[in-house]
Amino acid sequence: MIEDILQDASERMDKSIEALGREFKKLRTGRAHTNLLDHITVDYYGSEVPLSQVANIAVEDSRTLTVSPWEKTMVQVIEKAIMTSDLDLTPATSGTVIRVPLPALTEERRKDLIKVVRAEAEQGRVSVRNSRRDALHHLKDLLKDKDISEDDERRAHDEVQTLTDQHVAKVDEALAQKEKELMEF
Repeated sequence: MIEDILQDASERMDKSIEALGREFKKLRTGRAHTNLLDHITVDYYGSEVPLSQVANIAVEDSRTLTVSPWEKTMVQVIEKAIMTSDLDLTPATSGTVIRVPLPALTEERRKDLIKVVRAEAEQGRVSVRNSRRDALHHLKDLLKDKDISEDDERRAHDEVQTLTDQHVAKVDEALAQKEKELMEF
């Protein structure tokens, strides 16, 4: 029982770290990367599908992405989806190839992005702590139902706290790495 609770808490904490990593990938750092457009969806014959399922996304150079739709009719739809996204990018179309230039980040924009990154990291920490709270709640329920002893509950509590500390450290490590990446010129 205790092992199941610990396993579940660990898996939920790992998922929180993965979600934080996905959020960090969305934030552009001035360098072109195909993951930048991962969260953009386009209307494809009445259903919303990820951009990567209707076009080929490639890095042309360090500041330009190219999007090559598989169908010529999708060019305007994709262009509009990129423009209306939260990335503040302006695509340029030449024939069937959409070029997405990434403007250089200003110092002010970098500082704004660092604030966003810190907020995302705090959300990651909160998510990890919520997993800890749920695990501790389950342990208390087991203790209340007399399924485990107080000593077992105490040991499990310490293990949950150790797990939490490890995952919060991973969040802090990811934050430090992303801040460093954002401040590079």
